Amino acid sequence: MKKALFLFFALLLTLTASAQFEKGKTYIGASLSGLNLSYNGSNEAQFGVNAVAGKFLADNVLLYGMAGFDHPGKGSDNAVNAGAGVRYYITQNGIFLGANAKYVHSNASYNDIMPGVEVGYAFFLSRTVTIEPAIYYQQSFKNHSDYSTVGLRIGLGIYLGKD
Repeated sequence: MKKALFLFFALLLTLTASAQFEKGKTYIGASLSGLNLSYNGSNEAQFGVNAVAGKFLADNVLLYGMAGFDHPGKGSDNAVNAGAGVRYYITQNGIFLGANAKYVHSNASYNDIMPGVEVGYAFFLSRTVTIEPAIYYQQSFKNHSDYSTVGLRIGLGIYLGKD
């Protein structure tokens, strides 16, 4: 009896999580990156703020645009970025896999295109609001050893209903 009850609740949880990632839903999010937890050869630590907005093109597949601001720390110029990406949500457990590309510009005549990947988890606080920790990697085409970045991002996401 315990096994049947556990299976029923597990199935119910899976169906509830699945409903959050349906085709046609809208996603709005914001995140903090760095917080002295990211590292690259040039800056050692940085702080960044990002905004994300997107739409589910199919169940579990999110296409999004993003914009951000990075403060790389003492002695370096601030940078702005804009880009696009895609996420695939594994509905059974809330884990998502993502790929993106962004254009980065700073006043010090630094321009770069940086493709990246991420792995994260959508932890639902309510039916529509999530906390989303993610580990990411951004590859620099300009200078791999100085600007490619591995880091931790903490985000807040809001999943809005279908139109």
